[in-house]
Amino acid sequence: MNTDNPSTTKARSAPRSAPGGDAARPRHSGANRWLALVVLSLAQLMDILDSTIVAIALPTAQHDLGFPAGYRQWVLTGYALAFGSLLLLGGRLSDFFGRKRLFLVGVGGFALASAVGGAAGNFTTLLAARVGQGAFAAMLAPAALSLLSITFADNARERGRAFGIFGAVSGAGGAVGLLLGGVLTQGLSWRWCLYVNLVIAAVAFVGGLCLLHDGDRPRRVRLDITGTVIVVLGLVGIVFGLGTAETNGWHDVATLGPVIAGVVLIAVFVVIERRTAHPLLPLRVVLDRVRGAAYLTLGIAGIGMFAVFLFLTYYLENTLGFTPVQTGLAFLPMIGLVMAGAVFSGAVLLPRTGPRPLVPIGCLLAAIGMVVLTGIGGGSSYGANVLPALLVTGAGFGFIFGPVQNAATSGVRSYDAGVASALVTTAQQIGGSIGTAVFSSLTTTAIASYLSAHPATAAQPVTIAEATFAGYHLVFWVAAAVFLSSAVLAALLFRSGPLPVDAGHAADHDPLDPRSPAITADHDTPPDKEHTA
Repeated sequence: MNTDNPSTTKARSAPRSAPGGDAARPRHSGANRWLALVVLSLAQLMDILDSTIVAIALPTAQHDLGFPAGYRQWVLTGYALAFGSLLLLGGRLSDFFGRKRLFLVGVGGFALASAVGGAAGNFTTLLAARVGQGAFAAMLAPAALSLLSITFADNARERGRAFGIFGAVSGAGGAVGLLLGGVLTQGLSWRWCLYVNLVIAAVAFVGGLCLLHDGDRPRRVRLDITGTVIVVLGLVGIVFGLGTAETNGWHDVATLGPVIAGVVLIAVFVVIERRTAHPLLPLRVVLDRVRGAAYLTLGIAGIGMFAVFLFLTYYLENTLGFTPVQTGLAFLPMIGLVMAGAVFSGAVLLPRTGPRPLVPIGCLLAAIGMVVLTGIGGGSSYGANVLPALLVTGAGFGFIFGPVQNAATSGVRSYDAGVASALVTTAQQIGGSIGTAVFSSLTTTAIASYLSAHPATAAQPVTIAEATFAGYHLVFWVAAAVFLSSAVLAALLFRSGPLPVDAGHAADHDPLDPRSPAITADHDTPPDKEHTA
């Protein structure tokens, strides 16, 4: 990884105008760039909340469409498969064909797929719509994050504030999905959990059309077809295998086979990227010390975040008797702390300290919240036992999301902004898939072990409830360990000091485009040094 001193990254030439003058740079005035942030945040919210909003509506949708209970997981897995496996391709396409163009295509396509899903009359149509949502989300998410990165490339304080807000939306989107899903399912219909995207997409599309600008011309080079096919198949294998672990078990070939095949394909993909002249994922993006630490931290933290939303939702509804709407409202204090923590850490602290002290603090707070949740039981209450954990965890998530997303796109050249942004969401998706599989399996194992240890009373409701709590407690303890390990890694891997700011980010020299201006120094390894042709 690049371990250069931060001071060397500041030794850059003065920003130069790309051919055609300032028109090649982002054309956002002070007010317009904040309106652009609203548009990009709306698009990000649509991506994130659709990972959870449909989960609330699934039982009702199953009853309405009449499909078996075993099919329900595929409505969620279909979205995750398409989204997670196509993100790198979507990120690179945004670099090739233009970030604004891919953003608009992603928003429009996502809205169309949502309309089809909302009007679905059978399971096949609903599943196809969810896969379509995932595919268009894979175009939309990296384009949005890379547009944010180039829009706020020239001011560290404004960049920190913008990424704090964007990170708050990312961190709170899952909980917003739970609340909105409950309200729409109970008040209108499960179909409105999909139709609501039409409203959000309309605002994002019109706003994007008017307010968003690409920082430079898209570079038209040959797409790495071989690498694309290999990495898509590898990510599909990993996500698919992990998605079936709860049903088939960890020792079943249906689980291990796809996961092992996916890991092997990812290794082959890395070899290909080292040798190809036009890589889908230039390794300089990952091997930079700051960005590499950000991707790793986000992936590991993503594993632990799953425990909060899913298992705490189970506890609130099944034990405390909350309705879906009440469950969503119960997460609101956490959402508030996520947003406050992300904005404060991103706007006030990050420009001064960099991510090294902030991300470990966030992970430690999240770990403390998980430890508090290990005390929940049948006699617990929301105010005394759940709310304190949500507040601590929310503050921790805020300190993680904003700084990490900022760091993950820091110092990256504009021609790599799309794929660097795609890796952010890819890390979250893979982490979430691992968390889903591991924690679901741990819960099942813990419950079975508890019941086998109490055979005489295994059929009693009290014993079954205690076995369930044993499963929850194990999950929260493991999640605490995951966040703790993420804190240690972040403290060790992140570099001290503020993140580098490149005022000429949008007009960077593209070594594959002879029309672009040269630069004298770079935060990254030049592309012609990263591979052996």
